[in-house]
Amino acid sequence: MSSKRKIEIFSAECPACEETQALVRRLACPSCEVTVHDMHDPTVAAKAKSYGIHTVPAVVIDGRLATCCTGLGPDEASLRAAGIGVPLP
Repeated sequence: MSSKRKIEIFSAECPACEETQALVRRLACPSCEVTVHDMHDPTVAAKAKSYGIHTVPAVVIDGRLATCCTGLGPDEASLRAAGIGVPLP
């Protein structure tokens, strides 16, 4: 068993991502090894996809996407339900 908990943050370096990085670093303990991945790198984006990440920021803990980060992101049906594509009267 590893002596460190592996925490990966997938980030686009936006304000929301930076806030998540600060939160994770504040919560991390000496047993936590925190790595930030830049989603602008195609290799990182491919790794994120393998974890099922659809939106950022996202946090992976010991190889598992944190439950708070499992949203599927925008999809056509929900965007249309919110009014996109429907002309105003």
